[in-house]
Amino acid sequence: HVQLVESGGDSVQAGGTLRLSCVASGHTDSIDSLNTICTAWFRETSRLPRRGVATICSDGVATYADSVKGRFTISPDNLKNTVYLHMNSLKAEDTAMYYCAARPYGRVWTFSGSYDYWGQGTQVTVS
Repeated sequence: HVQLVESGGDSVQAGGTLRLSCVASGHTDSIDSLNTICTAWFRETSRLPRRGVATICSDGVATYADSVKGRFTISPDNLKNTVYLHMNSLKAEDTAMYYCAARPYGRVWTFSGSYDYWGQGTQVTVS
């Protein structure tokens, strides 16, 4: 079993920056397997369902939702079992609970059902 723990959420002004972190822990074999799967960030509000923000696989290929392209960057640190989401030029519409999730290769990244592991979420508020 693998645990994902997010951190870094905060309240910031529009135009500001944040860096979210997602740290994986748990069974060693499962941790090693994270190096061969994909990790993603999702976000959810009380009015909108959970939606994919960005994803990256162990081949280094990243994909972004159109709403965050050019502003957000997803990057892994495999030595630390951590995936970051660098958020720049934040807007009020970026306000949401942000979740980290992991899935095997071959599944659709935007579909929440593709993911086997989820974190508990970290709140980002932009005003």
